[in-house]
Amino acid sequence: MRRILIRSGKSPFRVATPTEFIHQDLIGTNTGNLLFSDSAHKMLSAPDTEVTSNGIRTDPSARRAAEINERYDVFVVPLANAFRPSFHASLDRLSTLIEQLTIPVVVFGVGAQAPDDYDTGWLRPMEASAKRFVSAVLERSASLGVRGELTASYLRGLGFPADRIDIIGCPSMFLYGDTFPEIRPAELTGASRIALNLSPDAVPVGDVSGIARTAWERYPHLTYYAQNLDDAELLLWGDTTPESGYEDPFPLQLSHALLRENKVRMPLDPATWIDELRGYDFAYGTRLHGTIAALLAGTPAVLLSHDSRTLELCRYFDLPYRTLTGLPADTDARELYEGADFSGLRKGHRERFERVVAFLDRNDLRNTYTHGDGGAAFDARLAGLDLPASLPVWDGSDDGHMRYRVARLRERLAAADARMEQRVRENKELKARLAAAEKRATETARRLDDTRERLAALERRTGGIEKRALVRLGPALRRRVRGLFGRRRA
Repeated sequence: MRRILIRSGKSPFRVATPTEFIHQDLIGTNTGNLLFSDSAHKMLSAPDTEVTSNGIRTDPSARRAAEINERYDVFVVPLANAFRPSFHASLDRLSTLIEQLTIPVVVFGVGAQAPDDYDTGWLRPMEASAKRFVSAVLERSASLGVRGELTASYLRGLGFPADRIDIIGCPSMFLYGDTFPEIRPAELTGASRIALNLSPDAVPVGDVSGIARTAWERYPHLTYYAQNLDDAELLLWGDTTPESGYEDPFPLQLSHALLRENKVRMPLDPATWIDELRGYDFAYGTRLHGTIAALLAGTPAVLLSHDSRTLELCRYFDLPYRTLTGLPADTDARELYEGADFSGLRKGHRERFERVVAFLDRNDLRNTYTHGDGGAAFDARLAGLDLPASLPVWDGSDDGHMRYRVARLRERLAAADARMEQRVRENKELKARLAAAEKRATETARRLDDTRERLAALERRTGGIEKRALVRLGPALRRRVRGLFGRRRA
């Protein structure tokens, strides 16, 4: 039995409650992470192979590294846009762990994040960490699997040889192996069901809120599929914005029209997410995995690309996309659908799958599609589970008082945390100032000691000169000189 440890928020077979998803962050802040890790888990579930989830948090301790070396035969690390400043500390923790491992380490689909012009200049502060990570991985594997052209170019620019970098895309696209679902044709009308996905980090690039407003005004049967942990907390526990009257153009508060109209869902598990999206006519938005989930459901979808992490995968997989920059807020879903071409996506899928298989073979990893049952046992086991449906907006099942109190307590706790962080910062500043003052005091004391030593040496020299001079004088004159010096000192 070969034992594989995989970095993922949870096992595909773990049935978790919404509260567990939130408190334990089983999605790694974004449900899309589960989509590609579940696909990798399924792919690696070959005969005589046991795949175990490591969790999304990295424990870089020597104890954990020794445990992994003893219990597992290989560590597989599916990643998304890991080369980005906000992941810098996490990347360093992963490097610390990997450097202690003696088993093979295979990285599956890592990517760099940059603007859509592919300018990686903002990644310079973390170049040393990126080099450290890739070096540690390549010491333990034959090659590194990256998402697309931008990431491959970035790593070559850091000095890594091209023949050690394999472009394989994202594992999520291979959930069904070498086949890809037929994309159902649609005829969009005002009665069509539309699935919208949005990401807050796309707000500076284009009018995301305006695009969303146009969608729900023209398509009454629209549902916004959120993906972030913050969204799950909002849907489960709420906030106090309806009472405050605050309105944000992006759907982040209960006061937003999409939430007031119960048109928001938060997927907790990829299997139920894809199953739900089969009931929609069209999907679009700025979320890469929200778009991929719809396509895996056979639902036509278009991505609004806003950075390199989305663009390089659109180009690699021939995903239908439009650039968000400059896209008018009144862009209609019908226009996006009619301009989409899904032929390249399906035509090139088998060849792209063969590249993934070649990458796995190169790194001595078997897959269920080539060496097993094609994932049939995996799918059957998954179908037998009562996996959670997407989290809805609160349904008003109580009088609201408890919900309001919980939301208010959460906001007060967040404010208290902010005050605590401020106090911690102030405490650090005070400690730094105290340390500087102590350093100055130590330096002053040292200088005083040096001065005392110099004065003492001077006094010793002066005393010696006086003694030698007196020896040369006669006895009578010496007495007179001593008397003179004695009177002066008195």
